[in-house]
Amino acid sequence: MTAGYAEQAIQSVLNSSQGFCKFLSANDTGATGGHQSGILVSKSAVSILFSAGQMQQDCIPKRTVKIKWQNDFTTESCFTYYESKNELRITRFGRGFPFLIPEQTGALFVLSRQSENDYSGYFLETEEDIEEFLNAFALSPTETNSLIDVGAIYPEVHERMAVQEFIDSITVDFPLSEEMSAAARNIQNRVYNNIDYVRTNPDRKIVEWTNMEYTLFRAFEYARYGDLINRGFKSVEEFVQIANMVLNRRKSRAGKSLEHHLAAIFDGNAVRYESQAVTEGRKKPDFIFPSGEAYRDSSFCVDKLVSLAAKTTCKDRWRQVLNEADRLRDKPKYLCTLQQGISGAQMDEMQTENVILVVPRPYIRTYPADRQDRIWTLTKFVQYLKSIEE
Repeated sequence: MTAGYAEQAIQSVLNSSQGFCKFLSANDTGATGGHQSGILVSKSAVSILFSAGQMQQDCIPKRTVKIKWQNDFTTESCFTYYESKNELRITRFGRGFPFLIPEQTGALFVLSRQSENDYSGYFLETEEDIEEFLNAFALSPTETNSLIDVGAIYPEVHERMAVQEFIDSITVDFPLSEEMSAAARNIQNRVYNNIDYVRTNPDRKIVEWTNMEYTLFRAFEYARYGDLINRGFKSVEEFVQIANMVLNRRKSRAGKSLEHHLAAIFDGNAVRYESQAVTEGRKKPDFIFPSGEAYRDSSFCVDKLVSLAAKTTCKDRWRQVLNEADRLRDKPKYLCTLQQGISGAQMDEMQTENVILVVPRPYIRTYPADRQDRIWTLTKFVQYLKSIEE
């Protein structure tokens, strides 16, 4: 397994005219067994592949470019727009290309445009590399499969006033992570007036709240550090100190964001739970249903106890959930994630260990097709919790 490419991928995007990233889906890696080939690219990122003039040609837009992979070897690959399917694809990687195989499902693909016909490409496979890259650009896993706007600061106009109102109300340097999450939910609910999705479509709501929190966080960073960055730094040491502070805050906030929004989903559905309840020793599952007290009560029916772990990405760390609650050792272990796709082999390991993935509905299609029926939507999980409370 290759590792340690996050820094190179970050630099390639910073030095480029445009950058793009996405999690490799089962379709991209051939894990679905379908006839499509190559990497599917969102139409929102068309400008990194084609100019406006090229897209307006009468024939099918197609062009050959050079892509340097992992700063190591180069292929002459092809960008194609298939009008009949309304799809953009990157194809032609050459014989023996080592990355588009089923085991790579869920890796983060990064593409950056260095010149008109020269590109850099990276595949980040470990969770450490993936999170380092996303944190560098303050990206949520829900904001992938799109162009990376290195200069992104403020949200759309219709959100800007609500965001600025919150920023102006905060007197401390940075609010606590739960306060930032709560503000994001409040702004998103107010601006788009779809609070009822908490009950009717929690899968959509968790994605919308997560997107808004990252938008709010980036705006807050700019409000606090924009002037300092524009003025410049007195020394390299000052720059490194500020950079490390910003990155460490991004890491710590991202780790808690999903938990905060899940708690709001459960509150909105009147589901009883306790977060970070102690089970045995120092074990603390992210959520115990209905409570830690019920878990520790040996007379409480074990069939009405549920544990849930929340992990933004779960390519490797899913194994951490296996021993978080001894009473539930023989019961399914639920894991909610924003990960878009993992390999079939990993899903088979999860099934052997009785781990059930809980994934927002839009992302289930990125998993191997023959295993998607094993995945629960967040809606299904909430309905299950309600059913065992009755």
